[in-house]
Amino acid sequence: MRAGSARAARAPWAPHRMAQIEPTSIERAGALRVSVAPPRSAAGTADAHDTSVAADARDASDASDPGGFAQTAAALLRACRPQQWVKNVLVLAAPGAAGVLFDAEVPGRVALAFIAFCLLASCTYLLNDVHDRAEDAQNPSKRGRPVASGEVSPRLAVVTAAVLAVAGLLVATACRPELAAVGAGYLALTAAYTTWLRDVAVADIVAVAACFIIRAIAGGVATAVPVSRWFVIVTCFGALFLVAGKRYAELDGASGLMPSQPTGTRSTIRPSLRAYSVAYLQFVMMVAGAVAIGAYCLWAFQHRAEGVGIWYDITIVPFVMWVFRYALLVDQGSGHAPEELVLGDRFLLSMSVAWAALFAGAVYVGG
Repeated sequence: MRAGSARAARAPWAPHRMAQIEPTSIERAGALRVSVAPPRSAAGTADAHDTSVAADARDASDASDPGGFAQTAAALLRACRPQQWVKNVLVLAAPGAAGVLFDAEVPGRVALAFIAFCLLASCTYLLNDVHDRAEDAQNPSKRGRPVASGEVSPRLAVVTAAVLAVAGLLVATACRPELAAVGAGYLALTAAYTTWLRDVAVADIVAVAACFIIRAIAGGVATAVPVSRWFVIVTCFGALFLVAGKRYAELDGASGLMPSQPTGTRSTIRPSLRAYSVAYLQFVMMVAGAVAIGAYCLWAFQHRAEGVGIWYDITIVPFVMWVFRYALLVDQGSGHAPEELVLGDRFLLSMSVAWAALFAGAVYVGG
């Protein structure tokens, strides 16, 4: 290799001189690799870029490797967060409360609404992970996410998200065109949350709670069931209660007050979370829980006044005990994953089953 070629090989930032390297010299030298990295303005950004490049290269190799394809598919499924699909059971709420859940076409429409929102929700999770991949890579509790860790490339995640969004809206349209409009609103809200609202204190809590509310309303839209004001009030403030508890757990964990939470996350928490205090979030939980319980009791007593019987009154007991138990667990350091907390605590699960059984008796037997 000539002297000029050697100098060019030692100067990775002079691409115009790389033409001096002779192919025959490269072949004789063996497997010569030249890697040019972009200038790094911040460690997190550079790491995210390196991870994205590696993930893109892995996707290319997986196309010809069945084993690699299976691993990427499994990672992509994890990125879709199927464990979060349990939230979409809320589409059962409106038709179930109206007592029409087992009417002619209702089960099929509810199933379509559930599938549509599972697809739409997974779309939003993928886009959120792509947007937050640099931040997640620095967070001990989130660096294992497929996009942040490089198991799934941002390009593949975005393409998959687009496919899921289209599929979700098509399924919603097949159910009812009005449901597709609700689904489009859900996508717009989650996009606004990912890019803006998540950094605005109070607005972030309301936006996440609104996602729960949209799911509940979607069930009514899918089955053409009118949604009562009591249903909306209980759903809205119940969702605020859960989301405030989630923020409380996140804040205490990031502040090092909860030993069960990963350490080293204080510097990676979003600006809106830094704006909160523990006392403020406790206040929000208290107000939201009180309004939800009050509205539910008034709704139950209204049915009693209509001569339905005491079934609705009895449902108040497991409902209130559920709220109290959940608040206690949040105060003890849980609550960062509401769906895991509900399914993992035996008392909450038993109260949920008791409430569902009593409520079904009130709607389908006592009524």
